[in-house]
Amino acid sequence: MRLPIVMMLIVVLLNVGIDTYIYRAMRRRGCSRWLCALQAITAMLFTAGIIVTVCLPRRDGDEGMLLAIMWLLFAYFSIYIPKFLFVLLDLIASIPKLWRHRRMRWLSWTGGIVGGALFVAMWWGALINRERMQIREVTVEIPGLPTAFEGYRILQFSDIHVGTYGTDTRFMAEMVERINSLHPDLIAFTGDIVNRTTEELVPFVETLSGLKAPDGVVSILGNHDYGDYYDWPSEAHKAQNMTDLYNLQERMGWRLLLNETEWLHRGNDSLAVIGVENVGDPPFPTYGSLEGAYATLDDSQPKILLSHNPAHWVNDIASNDSINIALTLSGHTHAMQIEVAGLSPAVWRYPTWGGLYSDSDHRHELYVNIGVGTVGIPMRLGATPELTIITLQRAPQSATAAKVYRGEK
Repeated sequence: MRLPIVMMLIVVLLNVGIDTYIYRAMRRRGCSRWLCALQAITAMLFTAGIIVTVCLPRRDGDEGMLLAIMWLLFAYFSIYIPKFLFVLLDLIASIPKLWRHRRMRWLSWTGGIVGGALFVAMWWGALINRERMQIREVTVEIPGLPTAFEGYRILQFSDIHVGTYGTDTRFMAEMVERINSLHPDLIAFTGDIVNRTTEELVPFVETLSGLKAPDGVVSILGNHDYGDYYDWPSEAHKAQNMTDLYNLQERMGWRLLLNETEWLHRGNDSLAVIGVENVGDPPFPTYGSLEGAYATLDDSQPKILLSHNPAHWVNDIASNDSINIALTLSGHTHAMQIEVAGLSPAVWRYPTWGGLYSDSDHRHELYVNIGVGTVGIPMRLGATPELTIITLQRAPQSATAAKVYRGEK
């Protein structure tokens, strides 16, 4: 049985169970007939809607179709997650009835209030917070940093997923203006410029060409940039998609690093910026080669690595004495687009999901930018779009890092 059919059956059964429970609870508790009828009618409409949404093509549909699916799924989740939460608390509230005691009405009311608040929060995250950019400033001490690079400012941004915005360049234009106003020395983009295909980038080329810095813009590819989430008619079409992406980034004035090193010079001093293609943890494929990008990784040259997935740092770089890379910049996690009071469900998948980390010997540091755009659902509940200013300082010989990676943020 095909996966979409299984998903549809699960969703339909979940809908029917939740809505039947709510309808019966409304009838038992004396709600008016028209309110009960409204619940039944809207339940049938939402069930029909989610069936249609699950059956719509994802991997070979156009961008308009993908955007429609994204918003339809979000609308569904914004209704049924609060409903599920209410039903769960209402069931708990009814447990005393097993011993012929009264239902805990206060808990049922709590379920309704919390569910309503969650609905509002989700739409606030979709309509307002996902475009409220936050600028974070971080100072990183690098052993052996040349004197000429003291105070050097790198603007990191990541995961813009331009396809999520259709052809609307307004938010990207605001982002470009904010970045330029910070006057960085170098702008670094750490992957996932599109969702599925290079075609998504076309409306944004002129806007993103406006990024300016003395040492320009360097970029790498993320897992979404390879066309792996689209069903291509042939391998030749997929290869052409990649060629188009290379060409568009060149038109934008970006230096795309494909397992390459960009050298920054200040007089006689130099700093190496290494860019690898995606090195992922399963199910994300690996395209990158750190050794191919820089052959002598154990030399004394100060180096900064751009690698999209922070799992690359965790698995291959942290506490590795044969690699002398002081700082790695990554993205990818989005903090799962949910962060409340410094906590994110992303920690269940990525222990290094956002912010600055160091390994146990303080020789390798990692900064994970939680991204600008959205993918999957058009919402950021907390996890505000991030622009990061990273200021480099020379580390004193006795320096220790501020935060040590131990498997949690």
